[in-house]
Amino acid sequence: MKNEQVLQRIDIKGGVLSPVELQRIIEYAQSLNLENFYFGSRQDIIFPVNDCDGNLITKNESFDDSFFTSKQQQNICSSYVSIDIFNATVWLRGTTYLYILEDFRYQPNLKINITDPKQQLVPLFSGDLNFIASPNEDYWYLFLKLPGWEEVYYPALIYTWDIAKIAEAIENNYTKVNDVGELFQFLNESIDTNNRVIEKPLQIPFNPFPYYEGMNKMGINQYWLGLYWRNNKYDLKFLKALCEFSVEHRIGKICLTPWKSFIIKGIPNESKLPLEKLLGQFGINVRHSALELNWHLPVDNADALSLKKFLVTNFDQNDISTYGLTFGVSDTSDGKRYFTSIVIERNTAPDSVKDFHINPTFNVLHAKNFNPNSRQYLMYAQDVDQKDLNSILLELTKTYFQKLGTEEVHTPGVAQKKEVIEIEVYQCKDCKTVYDPSIGDIVAQIPAGVDFDEVSDEYSCPLCEAPKTDFEKIIMQVV
Repeated sequence: MKNEQVLQRIDIKGGVLSPVELQRIIEYAQSLNLENFYFGSRQDIIFPVNDCDGNLITKNESFDDSFFTSKQQQNICSSYVSIDIFNATVWLRGTTYLYILEDFRYQPNLKINITDPKQQLVPLFSGDLNFIASPNEDYWYLFLKLPGWEEVYYPALIYTWDIAKIAEAIENNYTKVNDVGELFQFLNESIDTNNRVIEKPLQIPFNPFPYYEGMNKMGINQYWLGLYWRNNKYDLKFLKALCEFSVEHRIGKICLTPWKSFIIKGIPNESKLPLEKLLGQFGINVRHSALELNWHLPVDNADALSLKKFLVTNFDQNDISTYGLTFGVSDTSDGKRYFTSIVIERNTAPDSVKDFHINPTFNVLHAKNFNPNSRQYLMYAQDVDQKDLNSILLELTKTYFQKLGTEEVHTPGVAQKKEVIEIEVYQCKDCKTVYDPSIGDIVAQIPAGVDFDEVSDEYSCPLCEAPKTDFEKIIMQVV
């Protein structure tokens, strides 16, 4: 199911760009004799291999390799697209994302996600470095999925304004250390950061996947518009007209989603009717069924698109609801990271039979509790013929609805916080030795249960011999 040709990719940092920036990309695509391009799963833009006449775009005299992202570079994904239109952590603002993205002055070779756990539109764990907003204002969890490493959480919360420099430092040094403990120590010694102790593990309640298409109310006097193409071939003439409209009506940002669609936010109330007229002039459908929207397919893959059409048609004919579920189509040879509730995985034919025509078979997997954020996938059925996929998926949807609303996911990988007991002790200011009244001091022959106030004024620190007056009362936590 893989396209063997090389697709040219343009990374869009955070999935956010201005109408003028998008217009520039469109005009360059048109100079290569293209009528459409694709959106990718990491909020990027992907050009077709061939132009309108079937010629390789790389052979066009206008082709400029420097216009595209290098094969090593990776995009930064963010959930900026969801802010102000879907659930959000209370302290997060659109400007927070933009400031963070602006801080990235280098081109990452690791996949980076910067996301809000309250939203479902952008996956939390599909990157190598996954920064996830915590309940503490301006602090983020960091979940590491580094190449060659075990998945692990960084042992401290990351300050908003440290994200870019920590990401760069990890990328430059993670191969030089053995584990996250060494990485943590190295970063603390080599760069100035404002980390914070993790007081509670990351907890992500399950919420059904949202509907992200059409014209929708945003606040009091604004709207947002979500647009989706069934075949992921976005018409350049329409996109160019939409960019011109956005500039004219002072709409500042266009946001790409990982679902190969895009969203325009902040549409003024007085611009709604002219925009609907523009959509009508180009014959744009803005109300696809949720059965259509919640799919993740590989770019420019006819087999995957055909399979999706087959399954969606059957769902529709049988009035099957998939509300809140997401589906992905992949190949067993892809080695990609899933981020959908259900995955339909095509088995790769053995080399010994590749010269013969055999019907493909599929595996069906689903995320634990049907929540991709669990990061655990369970095999539901193996080596299934295509004609039997419908019945298998129907069974799965019934199971999902039976469990819906009964589960709350606590993200695995972080130990639950143990009960903490606070006690009063006295600590030497010089060497940090502690006098605990419940233990006493064996060296000074002071028995357990003697309060520090009752200890002789001649008492001195058993380690550095500092006088009693150099001790101060502190609260110590005991786990």
